[in-house]
Amino acid sequence: MKQTGKLHIVPLGGLGEFGMNCMAVRWNDDIIVIDAGMMFPEDDLLGVDVVVPALTYLKENRDKVRGLLLTHGHEDHIGGVPWLIGELNIPIYGTEWTLACIEDKLAEHGLLDNAELNEMIPGKRFQLGAFTINPIQVTHSIVGAVSLAVHTPLGVLIHTGDFKIDLTPTDNRMFDLHAFAEYGKEGVLALLQDSTNVERPGYTPSERAVKPRFEEIFQHARRRLFISCFSSSIHRIKLAAEMAHQFKRKIALVGRSLTDSTEIAQDLGYIDLPSNMWIGPGQIRDFPPEQVLVMISGTQGEPMSALSRAAVDNHRHAKIEAGDTVVLSSRIIPGNEKAIYRVIDHLFRRDAHVIYSDGSNPPVHVSGHASQEELKLLINLVRPKYFIPVHGEYRQLKQHAAMAGTMKGAVGQVIMIETGDILEFDELGARKVGKASVGRVCIDSGSNSDVVEELIIRDRKHLSEDGFVMPVLAVNKLTGELEADPEIVMRGFAGAADDEAFAGELRAAVRRTLEGSTAEEISDPGVIKEKIRTDLKRFISRSTQRRPLIIPVIVEV
Repeated sequence: MKQTGKLHIVPLGGLGEFGMNCMAVRWNDDIIVIDAGMMFPEDDLLGVDVVVPALTYLKENRDKVRGLLLTHGHEDHIGGVPWLIGELNIPIYGTEWTLACIEDKLAEHGLLDNAELNEMIPGKRFQLGAFTINPIQVTHSIVGAVSLAVHTPLGVLIHTGDFKIDLTPTDNRMFDLHAFAEYGKEGVLALLQDSTNVERPGYTPSERAVKPRFEEIFQHARRRLFISCFSSSIHRIKLAAEMAHQFKRKIALVGRSLTDSTEIAQDLGYIDLPSNMWIGPGQIRDFPPEQVLVMISGTQGEPMSALSRAAVDNHRHAKIEAGDTVVLSSRIIPGNEKAIYRVIDHLFRRDAHVIYSDGSNPPVHVSGHASQEELKLLINLVRPKYFIPVHGEYRQLKQHAAMAGTMKGAVGQVIMIETGDILEFDELGARKVGKASVGRVCIDSGSNSDVVEELIIRDRKHLSEDGFVMPVLAVNKLTGELEADPEIVMRGFAGAADDEAFAGELRAAVRRTLEGSTAEEISDPGVIKEKIRTDLKRFISRSTQRRPLIIPVIVEV
């Protein structure tokens, strides 16, 4: 007997922005969640470390959420897992590598002991509520990536996750084109496809395209060789390690994230080299420079990363000297350009030979995302009734929708949705039926509460732009009278040409407020502070057109 009901797709993050990928799929009283990512904060989110999706929709329906499915182990897909599991301790499903990536995260938050981790094996189906899930093996810049075929009572949804069609993967785990073609023959309700590289024509080169450039670099490096790449790029780390073995260089790992991911890769068998190949960071100087490869983290110019510190000669073990070769084998993430080029400048000052992604051929880095022709190839194989672009900023979603719209024989209808839209399917078709409660949660991992409220960010922004003014008043507890002239403390406030003269004007303004207040008002610290703050705000705004944070302090003596 056929079930009746409505199928909902609800993106909670990642559509219209880079990162924070998270999507709910619902049939009646069953909800599954695909990915729980994070994004790095924009410049205006001062002091915030990471941003994760608000989970309001899932918390409102917590009794219906059956599990979390992870397509792969990149931060923009798994970085928010601890916050989701902290709120809803639901089963987690991922490939062997993806689960290994999140174990440390969960342990760090004290969640690992109670977490239910289930390994997904490509091609092996399993049931989750009303859904049957079939993970399909794909290739990406990280190992263990899968697309998800979600069988629902209305038909099959295919969520590609991040992918490229690499026909010669370095680990020989092939992209399962056959599985997509089979689904295309059987009929697919909707294809949700990664939009990240939709602006790039042609095909994305295979990971093996990097090998000729690496060979050339190893052949010509006369002294120490430093290679920096994303810690999740196990294919790249493996290639560099195998080259080191071929060219008789010892390998030192510098940087926690790179060390951790390489150790996991060795434990799981992705990297298999003799143990005498590996040396500790403290042993780098024990070997001749031409016999050492240093794999070092910090490819995005993060201020406290190992590479950034080595670039200014501030790292205990990684010393970059004249004639050393430094390779940045990664893409420049938008927004990080200044930091990366600053590091590159420092490396040039050390007279190092610096190689970075400059469009040369063969390349020193290739993308992990499908370009236009690969996207079209997959669409032609799947031939979905509905096509929905996911993962990207609005311009990319729009271009992806336009591209799919030209493929009349392969695509039924193209639907554009953004974070928060509720897309509903039933026997009559598909339509947007409203908005879910979505948003962003800002995390400051150095604070006690972790979550940074909007008000705090506003105050930080306020302080960064206009500074603060702190009037300090010593008030007699018994008489309510001033014991001395008010003190004015100003920091980061550049509202007046002569600070001392302006401070005198502010003192006079405070005295006027006190003279215009009753003894009862002065004896109530809360009331008099607010009066002083309001009057000073008005006076400073009128005098300087600036709005510093005003923090009156009353000291009763």
